[in-house]
Amino acid sequence: MATEWRKSSFSSTAGNCVEVAFAQSVGVRDSKNTEPTLTFPVESWKTFLSSPN
Repeated sequence: MATEWRKSSFSSTAGNCVEVAFAQSVGVRDSKNTEPTLTFPVESWKTFLSSPN
């Protein structure tokens, strides 16, 4: 099964986007330059999302 990438809701219309994929871990990549992909454990991603700005 192919990985389903989703663009961030904060992405601009100019194509400067961050994409995220969820599976056994969380992948993050630049939409224009899709390699390399950063990979994080799910619990680390949850901690990142709950951190104050």
